Amino acid sequence: MTTTQPDFQIEVPISFGDCDPAGIVFYPNYFRWFDRCFHALLAQRAGGHRALCERLGAMGIGLMDAGAGFTAPAGENDLMRLELRFDAWGAKSLRLAYNGFVGDRPVVRGHEVRGLFVMREGRMRGGDMAPLREILAPDA
Repeated sequence: MTTTQPDFQIEVPISFGDCDPAGIVFYPNYFRWFDRCFHALLAQRAGGHRALCERLGAMGIGLMDAGAGFTAPAGENDLMRLELRFDAWGAKSLRLAYNGFVGDRPVVRGHEVRGLFVMREGRMRGGDMAPLREILAPDA
């Protein structure tokens, strides 16, 4: 079990349809749940992705990189606690760390790197992350 508090977390009930023929979670579902966790954070702290982008004059908060490691199997009827941490704030990107647990057993660890995309000079460009940080993690 992790020792520091996550910045945000959700619970994910795992169903039969989330699993492969071996009865364990089909790995792309973890990436779907990472995205869901991030968007739940946006909904709670900023009224959702669309509202936040309007507020910041942005086109979107897009995915630039993602990865995961699968430390133990999770399966049907498990309840996974998915924790999100702000891992690193850069000038043009944000790295999010994810850790998933069934009970105290770690089942997945992952990351996403996201950018704030704005239109400038007729092209989509990376925007300044400071305003996003002020909204999502003012105490960071």
